[in-house]
Amino acid sequence: VRPPSPPGGLGLVSDCARARMIAGLRAAGVRDPAVLEAMARVPRHHFVEPALASRAYEDVALPIGHGQTISRPGTVARMLEILLASIPPQQRALARALEIGTGCGYQAALMAALGGEVVSIERVRGLHETARERLRPLRLSSLRLMFGDGHLGAPNEAPFDAIILAAAGPRIPEDLLSQMKIPARLLAPVGDGERQALHLVERTGDETWELTILDAARFVPLRNGTT
Repeated sequence: VRPPSPPGGLGLVSDCARARMIAGLRAAGVRDPAVLEAMARVPRHHFVEPALASRAYEDVALPIGHGQTISRPGTVARMLEILLASIPPQQRALARALEIGTGCGYQAALMAALGGEVVSIERVRGLHETARERLRPLRLSSLRLMFGDGHLGAPNEAPFDAIILAAAGPRIPEDLLSQMKIPARLLAPVGDGERQALHLVERTGDETWELTILDAARFVPLRNGTT
């Protein structure tokens, strides 16, 4: 899937800036060609405020309002690469993925560009509406946005081949574990405040999951309910 760039605003950031971002991702060890292509095509500057567009392709997190941020490109690319590692490229068009924490919609757009069906849940009404507006010009028919509590997942859309959380909680919600296919991968930051790490969960059977703790991480808190 190759999402078209949205109309307007394309002169805000040069192609060179985007190319430098991709070169930086490669230098940092990102190897999946589909992830790199999606990162090159999806316009990150479209998902940040105009005043911050000149910094859109720097490897930094940026504020998106409501106390939330858009994650660093390096973080997003690494998480997507890990998440997709168990799905052969030829099968990605048939995969189903769930994102917890739509935020501004950038990662959801990348996931949709990588193929398959994507469901993305956001608990903050203002972010949900803004993401919907920003994603509309991309015409990603395989992406569905939902307003709701991410702790509950999307049971009516389950099971999923891949689940990714864009916020950190003290533990991984059990409802999400039950919505994984066999096999499937779930990637989530776990911890409080400064003490967070990426947790990779792989479902291996009806009642069996394997946990691998990866890098230290820094994400906004995963909260209950909606607002």
